[in-house]
Order: sequence, then C-alpha cells, then structure tokens
Amino acid sequence: MDWKSQRIDALLEQALVEDQAVKDSTTNLTIDPDLRANASIVARQELVVSGLGAVPRMLEIFAHLDPRPQAHTRFEVISHPEMFDGVRAHQGQVLAVIRGNARMLLSCERVILNLMQHLSGIATLTRRYVDAIEGAHARVLDTRKTVPGLRILEKYAVQCGGGTNHRIDLASGILIKNNHIALGGGLRAALTRALEHRKHGQRIQVEVRTQQELEEALDTGAEAILLDNMSPGEVRRSVERIKQATGGHGAEDRAHWIPTEASGGITLENIRAYAETGVDFISVGALTHSARAADISMTIAAE
Repeated sequence: MDWKSQRIDALLEQALVEDQAVKDSTTNLTIDPDLRANASIVARQELVVSGLGAVPRMLEIFAHLDPRPQAHTRFEVISHPEMFDGVRAHQGQVLAVIRGNARMLLSCERVILNLMQHLSGIATLTRRYVDAIEGAHARVLDTRKTVPGLRILEKYAVQCGGGTNHRIDLASGILIKNNHIALGGGLRAALTRALEHRKHGQRIQVEVRTQQELEEALDTGAEAILLDNMSPGEVRRSVERIKQATGGHGAEDRAHWIPTEASGGITLENIRAYAETGVDFISVGALTHSARAADISMTIAAE
C-alpha cells in the first residue's frame, strides 16, 4: 500500500477534518502546547494488524493542517521490525510507539484507533476464513460490499489477512449478474452483447444459479463462472461439468479450465465444504461488511 498516494491522503485528511482534530477544543484548552508525550498502540486481543502504515502519514497530514508552529508537531513512530501490516499480534502486544507533541497525539487518537480497529478487524476475520481452508486449492475473495469511500483501504485489509481482491470497481471487470440477465433479454443475449463489445483483454464472468443457466453460459462462451447460492454438492457437480466441458481433468490442465467461483451463504462453518468441491475461488461479503472492529487501545503518557 502506498500510504502517500493522493487517494489515501484524501481519505486520511477527510477523516481528520471530519473530527475537527486540529480544532480539538478540550485538548487545546487543557494541555500545554509544548508538552511532549509517548503514545503506545496496544493490541487487546489476538489479531492481524492492518492500518499501521497509515499512522505516520496521518500525523504528517495533521502537521500540515495544524496552523501552530511545526516544532509542536514533530513526531517519531517506533515499531519493532517484526511488527507490520499483515502480521499476527498477541493480546497485550505493543504495535507501535509514537513520540510527539501531546496535543497532536490526543487530537489524532480517535481517528488512528478507528482506522486501525476497522482494518485490523477485517484482516483478522479474513485470516480466519483463509485458515479454515488451509491446504485446499481455493482462494478466499472479497466483494464490493464495502463502506462507501473506504473500499481501497478495506480491500487492502483483506490482503493483510491473506485474502485475494476481486474487482476493485465496476470498471475493472465484467461480471454479468442476475439483474443484467433479467434486463438484458436473458443470459444468452446479455453475454453475446458483452462478448461483441468488450474491450481487448477483458474477461467476462457470468453468474449462474442453476444447471440450466450453467449450460447456457458454457454454450454461449462465458470465460469465468460465478456459482451463486448453490450448496456444496451443487458446486461440486458444476465444477465437474465445467471441467468436462473445457477438457480439464488434472492439475496440469488447470490453466485451460474456466475459473470458477462460489458465492452466497458462505460462512466459517461451511467454507471448508465449499473449498473441497474443487472450486477456484470463494467470495465472502462478510469479510468487509460484517467484520467486528479489533480491540486496540492507545495509552498516552508525558515524557
């Protein structure tokens, strides 16, 4: 993740402006402007770290927004070499220590914690899904079910947890779903139109919910199949049918298979059953829309 990209800068700045961090009335009235302090970011549960890389950049942006002399906003972020985004942290483990102006640390505390708790929660849940299918061929995918404006960060958190990103937005891939099929004159008509007018290099994935739709998609030229809301048994039969239709019968033939994805109703309790069907990808909307915030705290003490 390039934490200094314009896109990320805009997100972090908006978070600080939303909280009016520079105009923190309580802190500005009660804390000596020259007081220096140390802030420790601590994991209060077992978790997978995500968002740690945003901390120094957020403080740099705060310093830029702060009208007070730059001397009051000098800071240093110290973390152990083994502590970085994507690593597992234990309960009670210090993720990083920030040394800087006490006012700055207090005013940025909530925004830093909100971001790290949210992203680490996503990374931690993702790792649980990834661990649940360890050893299987399938990979865990995220979806576009993200908080508006935070998608790039949430998908980064999925990567930190060992998951794989699906398309980042509507422009980055073609996925013909049930509403496209319904409004586009049926599966065959919608897929044919997409095949005729797509840009060079764009692969077309089609969502199917029945064996009949699967046969129609294969017959019309679908290049990837999303098996939606099927049971593990139905997914297994569909994968076998796709392999049969495309001539793939072993690991050495996998490059010639049509990629398959299972989606809908996937939980930690049943994801292993789906992974054992031979499907290539398993997409889980819960990674981003239902992840519980990780328990992370910040303790601040004067130097």
